[in-house]
Amino acid sequence: MRVAIAGAGAVGRSIAGELLENGHEVLLIDKAPTAISVERVPQAEWLLADACEITSLDEAALQRCNVVIAATGDDKVNLVVSLLAKTEYGVPRVVARVNNPKNEWLFNESWGVDVAVSTPRLMSALVEEAVSVGDLVRLLRFSHGDANLVELTLPPESALAGTTIGDIEWPQDTSLVTIIRGARVLAPTPEDSLEAGDELLFVAAQAREEQLEDLLSVRKES
Repeated sequence: MRVAIAGAGAVGRSIAGELLENGHEVLLIDKAPTAISVERVPQAEWLLADACEITSLDEAALQRCNVVIAATGDDKVNLVVSLLAKTEYGVPRVVARVNNPKNEWLFNESWGVDVAVSTPRLMSALVEEAVSVGDLVRLLRFSHGDANLVELTLPPESALAGTTIGDIEWPQDTSLVTIIRGARVLAPTPEDSLEAGDELLFVAAQAREEQLEDLLSVRKES
């Protein structure tokens, strides 16, 4: 997979390193000469250019990329890069960094963004996830389809503890994608049962989140 990253700061370089370790082809783009540190990520391609300029993106052959990541520290730049990547080059997947949570509402499909990653929101969600049992925590928002990645730790008093997954009537537009049980990561099957303390990861439509939380957190009648 070929990935272009706009922004070669600490965030962009870290993402590049992870992707390269996983066997992907990475191009880092930055307009600041001081940001071009080839020795820090020598396996990546580097381009000194303004990612908001069509000529620069032509030089980067953005149409060959499977994914574009707008990872600069400027939300305006990230929005422009996302829009150009999607509308001018037809990049299938565009991921954008949100620096200021107040701007998060802009990072949607209208600006070409498929996935918006807000570091402050993600850190807050991870704190909630670590201390919350029985409460639905939103981890990540997907722009297309108005869906979110959400997590809930199944409380001991849940009526669904011990229930076979295939016997549960899940809300519409929700999908259980992973169960984290202690140190194990499980791909759920209809024959598996839920256990108290399971961390459940769902992709769910935002309109279904409350219904999903009610289903999972309902208490058994005494």
